[in-house]
Amino acid sequence: MRDFKAEMESRVQFIRDILAESGCRGIVFGNSGGKDSALVGILCKAACENTLGVLLPCATSQNYGSDTDDALRLAEQFHIESRTVDLTEARAAEMAALERAGIALNSAAVSNIAPRLRMTTLYAIAAAEGRLVAGTGNKSEIYMGYFTKWGDGSSDFNPIADLTVTEIFAFLDYLNAPESIRRKAPSAGLFEGQTDEKEMGVSYAAIDRYMAGGSVSPEEQAIIERYHRISEHKRVGRKDYY
Repeated sequence: MRDFKAEMESRVQFIRDILAESGCRGIVFGNSGGKDSALVGILCKAACENTLGVLLPCATSQNYGSDTDDALRLAEQFHIESRTVDLTEARAAEMAALERAGIALNSAAVSNIAPRLRMTTLYAIAAAEGRLVAGTGNKSEIYMGYFTKWGDGSSDFNPIADLTVTEIFAFLDYLNAPESIRRKAPSAGLFEGQTDEKEMGVSYAAIDRYMAGGSVSPEEQAIIERYHRISEHKRVGRKDYY
């Protein structure tokens, strides 16, 4: 069992040190309404009063429904400033421009557009307001390569990169984060009905067991090892909290 009180103090200091070294005046993060962004938002707010959570809905009904509701619940409970930048039209314009250029988009290309638009938006805000961009990827996702390169995989710092999904949920329980966030199925909300585990074909519980040296089925092991192997290029050069 991790000592979450000590973890909180250590991560808050980590953020404060990075902010002081950077000379920036604040922090910005994408408040998706999910578990990872919730924990990052809580940590960043504890470290820096000038923390901004940006809601970035893009195309799917979940983004405008439960994701928005949960993001706003988090912001209200932990007094995090919120703004919303709707990216649906920007995504449609990007897809139209590519199609006019004769690019035949497949599902992977389409799915990665939203995360990259979101990161472009966060860095634009950061540049305009003297902020650092906080990353929100966890250890399980990073191991699997389940993130978009130059999208949600990009940031100035990541205060939760060493925590598994199992530990993220436990940390949020300790912090008494909104229950709707703690109980929802992990999802990037990239398309209607999308969940992380359904898309990968393996549960986070199995991934976390595998990383800890525990037992998983041969089928689970094959999926995990394949994801890790083909995504190595995504992990090169990352600067995370360890």
